Amino acid sequence: MSDLPLLGAVACGSRYDAISNGGSDDVITLPLVDIDRQLVEKRLLRKLDLRVAFLVLVYIMNIMDRTNVAAARLRGFEEDLGMTGNQFNTLTSILFVGYLLTQTPSNMILHHMKRPSLYLSSCMAVWAAITICMSAVQTYHAALILRFFIGFVEAAFFPGAVFLLSRWYKRNELGLRTTFLFCGTSVSYAFSALIASGILGSLDGVLGFTAWRWLFFVEGALTIAIAVSAIWILPDFPSTPSIWLLPEEQLLAQQRMEEELVTRIEYEGKSKENFSGLIEALMDWRVWWLGIILNLIISATSFTNFFPTLSATMGYSATTSLFLCVPPWILGTATSFIVARHSDVTDDRFWHIVGPLLVGVAGFILAISTMNTTARYVSLYEPPIISPVAYAVSLTWAMNTFSQSQSKRAAAIALINSIASAGSITSSYFWPFSWGPSYVNSYLMCISASVMCIAMCWVFREHLSRCNEAAEAEEKGLGLPEGFRYIL
Repeated sequence: MSDLPLLGAVACGSRYDAISNGGSDDVITLPLVDIDRQLVEKRLLRKLDLRVAFLVLVYIMNIMDRTNVAAARLRGFEEDLGMTGNQFNTLTSILFVGYLLTQTPSNMILHHMKRPSLYLSSCMAVWAAITICMSAVQTYHAALILRFFIGFVEAAFFPGAVFLLSRWYKRNELGLRTTFLFCGTSVSYAFSALIASGILGSLDGVLGFTAWRWLFFVEGALTIAIAVSAIWILPDFPSTPSIWLLPEEQLLAQQRMEEELVTRIEYEGKSKENFSGLIEALMDWRVWWLGIILNLIISATSFTNFFPTLSATMGYSATTSLFLCVPPWILGTATSFIVARHSDVTDDRFWHIVGPLLVGVAGFILAISTMNTTARYVSLYEPPIISPVAYAVSLTWAMNTFSQSQSKRAAAIALINSIASAGSITSSYFWPFSWGPSYVNSYLMCISASVMCIAMCWVFREHLSRCNEAAEAEEKGLGLPEGFRYIL
């Protein structure tokens, strides 16, 4: 930690020449000027939020290229490739095998890079190219291999993007931004259904290709175009010189992160950087506990990969079924922003995870209780509330908990997300075709995962609460000012 004065002092009139960037050898030198922190911080956050909005667009394409097989299924994808039994479920789950393997090493590499924007956009272009190749597959096994490699490359993006956010935003700002990023899931499910319905309805037979082949080709080509733009739009780390930031904004970005580390370092001691952060993350039981919590959330929200299938159980055409997928995800997105913002304002994570899970359970129970078309469609509105906000708030809780070391945070985020991804591998088999159209057993498994998740969240909250009580007692005994506290 730098011994130089905090920027708050500068706002009061202090003057200085330079400040360490918090770990890099680079040093930014500024003219001797007074800085109005509040004005500069507002300007910095506005610029950052605009670039995070583009990060959401990238994530939308990430989800779209991952889940387009669900829409292709409605227009002969399974039949053309000769799939039988649970082969489609295997095709869905194999992506997450590659996804699981790559996340942790990718984040450790990203932590040491100067230009994460170049790394993430390159990965985006590669998975887009593989998606285009999906349009030419002739056999199930060829599709299986390509799906594995799509997951292998896609895995770099989400944990990398979350780590990138944690390098720019403070603890009480992360919940809303993480949810904003993860809401790309909801927006993607909504708009991918619209795009898919347009492609599947209008391009079937054009140039002799079936509609589902055009779906993979068009969406892959669109992703490549966005990947090229991402090279210049995605943010790098605060320590990397940026042409879109003024010198005082770059300085403040670095200083904000230094301020975040001060009380945590005093509370737990400074952690070593580099790859020792991976060892620390592996040895910390809280990483595994939070990973299982997110794994259960993924299992409870496994319906997302089969949403068009569930919509089709109401008996409408493929195009109508895809259109019906849109409103629930739009409502889920709007609700997520409200819940995430309230979570940041109140400094609460537990109830903002448990609340959406309980709403999802109510939707699952409604779906089990009846085959009435209207009631089942209403039940589809409740589970999408789980997917974006419960996962995003849980991941924010993890970032709040592991904030003392950049390398440990990078490893912890990736490890937790990897453990969570394992839920996508197993839960893909929650929805076999033979359990339809009621899918009672599928919904019961989602309810079980939700209840287990709520119990584990409560245990974790009690642990953090005891840690805070112990810190408070020690401070009172030694006459120290109030220091770091875990967010519950």
